[in-house]
Amino acid sequence: MIQAGDLRKSSVFEYEGNVFSVIDFQHVKNARGGAIVRLKIKNIVTGQVKEVTFNPTDRFQNGEIEKQEMQYLYNDGDFYYFMNTNTYEQLQFDENQISDTKNFLIDGLMVTVYSYKDRPYRVEPPVFVNMKITYCEPAVAGDTQRAATKPATLETGLIVEVPLFVNQDETIKVDTRTSTYVERV
Repeated sequence: MIQAGDLRKSSVFEYEGNVFSVIDFQHVKNARGGAIVRLKIKNIVTGQVKEVTFNPTDRFQNGEIEKQEMQYLYNDGDFYYFMNTNTYEQLQFDENQISDTKNFLIDGLMVTVYSYKDRPYRVEPPVFVNMKITYCEPAVAGDTQRAATKPATLETGLIVEVPLFVNQDETIKVDTRTSTYVERV
């Protein structure tokens, strides 16, 4: 059990039959009366965000989140399939569940799958992913009037800005947190 007064950013707890993660917290002491804890929380399964207020002594059950390394296999248009490499168990996620992660999913990529009470709810790619450029305009000599970058389409369809010296069919490292070019591999 955890008290509301002990909750901090990224704390996970159960409330109203759901599991929430703390996005922001604020301890407020009133001139008259006791203190309160004002929280901005996110339902980790549905993604719903709401603001709530608690008494600092209110108690909640700790939320136990499980992390599991899985390998991305393929998608069939509607679902994305992942496999536990130890047990060969497969999970499927629909496009809404994986949101922007789909831009980084290449065959064989190891990802982290988060579950709550054996119910998977989120897929997180590694921080850096090596991806191949499928289309990129060739650089034109002297073309430095604008920023020295150009758009490149990657194998998943993601478009990132790359330096002029990067060409089509090369592999680059992409930061999955910001969807930006890091370096040529």
